[in-house]
Amino acid sequence: MEYNQCEIKEGIKLHTIKTDKFKTNLIAVFLTTKLERENVTKNALIPAILRRGSKNLKTQEEISKTLEEMYGASFDCGIDKTGDNQVIRFYIETVNDNYLPKKENNLEKSIQTLLEIVFNPYEENEKFKKEYINQEKENMKKRIESRKDNKARYSLDRCIEEMYKDKPYGLYKFRYSKDLEKIDEKNLYDYYKELINTCKIDIFVSGLIDENIIKTLKEDKILNILNERSAKYNKLELEQKKKIEKENVVTEKMEVTQGKLLVGLDVDINDNKSKVIAMVYNNILGGSANSKMFQNVREKAHLAYVANSMYYKYKGNIIVNSGIEISNYEKALELIKKQIEDMKNGEFTKEEVENAKKGIISAIKTINDEQDSIIIYYFGQELTNTNVSIKQYMDEILSVNYEDVKTIAKKVYVNTIYFLRD
Repeated sequence: MEYNQCEIKEGIKLHTIKTDKFKTNLIAVFLTTKLERENVTKNALIPAILRRGSKNLKTQEEISKTLEEMYGASFDCGIDKTGDNQVIRFYIETVNDNYLPKKENNLEKSIQTLLEIVFNPYEENEKFKKEYINQEKENMKKRIESRKDNKARYSLDRCIEEMYKDKPYGLYKFRYSKDLEKIDEKNLYDYYKELINTCKIDIFVSGLIDENIIKTLKEDKILNILNERSAKYNKLELEQKKKIEKENVVTEKMEVTQGKLLVGLDVDINDNKSKVIAMVYNNILGGSANSKMFQNVREKAHLAYVANSMYYKYKGNIIVNSGIEISNYEKALELIKKQIEDMKNGEFTKEEVENAKKGIISAIKTINDEQDSIIIYYFGQELTNTNVSIKQYMDEILSVNYEDVKTIAKKVYVNTIYFLRD
């Protein structure tokens, strides 16, 4: 695998991942912009509108027909929250030219189709189509209203919202219902034009590709129309964390049969090495079936149906997640806190550290098994302004030792306790 990047123009970067491991090419366009309260709902609507049609492919049916003509190429789009950014993402996956029955430039057609959808939208008199806007606003409203249907996802989102109250990362990526009332075909189109001229644009092309792809994209008519820009986005940098004076305890009531207890932790990280150590710490705490949360809270004490933890590397947080009997709240919380204190006191073994490292290494090795995973890995490198190969990444994990983990454990503090109950 060979990874390279170059700047097409200021604020627009091309990333190529040359690999013969797959029979498909995957092309992705990421639009990265700051996560801001006034624009969060507009950003969430943008991909839903763009997928409805473009200037030359006016309907979803025309887009589907074009994809089918490219030997059944697939298209997808959506929105993510990455650090303090919203990332609008678009993908086309298509069969590589080498595997087609006759010589065709399927890769070039795929790239042109994706750029057409993203940067050449269907509009009527400098406005989006009103019918599309109304339908997608209604779809978005239903999505927001159904947020509580998935109690586990809802609880996680709410815990993050409470940890980052009045801060960008606390925003729900599909919010807010009341904003939908203010959005119409004209102001959303105007916002889209502003977004395209100010956001960070990253184009990824993965698969069996040659050097001509760079020339093709640099000469592409649609990209040439785009302005150079000093992109408005938040670089993902280390955040200094300090122990808060008082834990934030939030209890929310809903019609549930099982309580959701989440404990949001701050990790005081001051360098990139510490981020890697925190991954190992999290694996021991709750990131695997051998973890302290799983073994002690779930298996031995039988206080939870679910007991695990997840590390959020872009924000320096760990969130412990558990599903419990509502009457077991106090016992479960006490035992969860005990696992965190035991880690601070060094009550874990060198063997646990080695097993955690093996588990993480095993997961990292799977990055190369999926084209989208490879793209996401290098996109993370782009946003953090780092250049660490997958091999170097694994070497960093292997270098972590018991004392490193013990040091990080002393820098872990409870920020928020969130409990969803009846």
